[in-house]
Amino acid sequence: MRILHTSDWHLGQHFMGRTRTREHEAFLHWLLKLLDEKKVDALVVAGDIFDTGTPPSYARTLYNEFIVSLQQTCCRQLLILGGNHDSEATLNEGRSLLACLNTRVTAGISDDPEDHVMVLEDGTGSLGLILCAVPFLRPRDLVRSAGGQSGREKQLAMGQAIQSFYSRVFEAARSTQADLARDGRALPILATGHLTVVGGKSSDSVRDIYIGSLDAFPASGFPPADYIALGHLHRGQAVKDRDYIRYSGSPIPLSFDEGGRDKQVLLADFKAGALAAVQPVAVPCFRRLVCLKGNLEEIEAGVRDLAREAAASAGETWGRRTVWLEAEVRDDDYLTDLQDRIQAMVEDQDTGSGPAMALLRVRRHRRGDTPGLAPENRERLEELTPREVFSRRIAVESLAEDQVQILNTLFEEILDHIETDGAAPPAQGETP
Repeated sequence: MRILHTSDWHLGQHFMGRTRTREHEAFLHWLLKLLDEKKVDALVVAGDIFDTGTPPSYARTLYNEFIVSLQQTCCRQLLILGGNHDSEATLNEGRSLLACLNTRVTAGISDDPEDHVMVLEDGTGSLGLILCAVPFLRPRDLVRSAGGQSGREKQLAMGQAIQSFYSRVFEAARSTQADLARDGRALPILATGHLTVVGGKSSDSVRDIYIGSLDAFPASGFPPADYIALGHLHRGQAVKDRDYIRYSGSPIPLSFDEGGRDKQVLLADFKAGALAAVQPVAVPCFRRLVCLKGNLEEIEAGVRDLAREAAASAGETWGRRTVWLEAEVRDDDYLTDLQDRIQAMVEDQDTGSGPAMALLRVRRHRRGDTPGLAPENRERLEELTPREVFSRRIAVESLAEDQVQILNTLFEEILDHIETDGAAPPAQGETP
């Protein structure tokens, strides 16, 4: 049996005021072709289908149209798992209708572990694999805070709660596996997850999801499934060199530090009741995100090089789309008109047939020895994320370590509510 593992689509993302619709459309169209080409039996999306809990209508349309189009491929089984960016209510809309389209949605957790266990069929209609469908596990669903708990005690409680939940679901899967084995069918077990695992490499676009309660979950806490399909971290990677515990990563770059990295989906093949192989498949680049670093002279040289590359690559997928550019200025960061200077460099490369580049952000190089909000650095608010602003504000206060942890936890809970359950905040550069 062959599974395609992907995650972190973030449909509806606005990137500094720019929509990602065209990249998402291109990815989903490419994915439909790949499913047929690789003869995939089931598609598993391990969380963060949408970028916010209240996705725009065009993101919902992309999602629904993809599910309908999937019925015309050889892959007739779609498994959707909720992520920390997803709203349970939004994913559960039309859940019973989607079930008629061979789509199973697990947006949140159930008290009955058997609700998370599913048996999937291979291309011939025979039973091929047992799935432990585990979505993002929200702290409020697993643990209750007790007065007087230290940060370490909260970490231990959350870690134990996650491990206990996985154990209960896995035991239910083992029971199903044993029942089927009596009929002579040895089926492997695949588990999913949407969380940070110890040793996983993150990126700027990934939000810490257990701040104040759990930094990361140890790989040893997972049950001994044949394959564990993870979401949340946007870099494709195996965890601690365990080939069977994998992050597929996001299919498009979601921050500038992801722009220079290859994106992928994963094909997992199962034979004789066990994992046989895991094969990464590179996702085409549908738009380039580039960060140029240096002084103004070096950045100008980089802008010229990008313009030449864009002209030479006009026939490629990414070459037909404007390159999104970030500039991080060093040495000349004392200047107050950096945005205007670099914008002029970009405009000088416009050939008249449409801009090859769009400057989305200019940042000053962060000096490690600069405390607080550092107004003397002439940083502008749009150069900072909400977390950076909050962190710098906290840094100028004389607070004990436990007080800082409590404030960070409360801030993350508020931000999680805004980004997941409430209205989406305006993107950087957008007017509210």
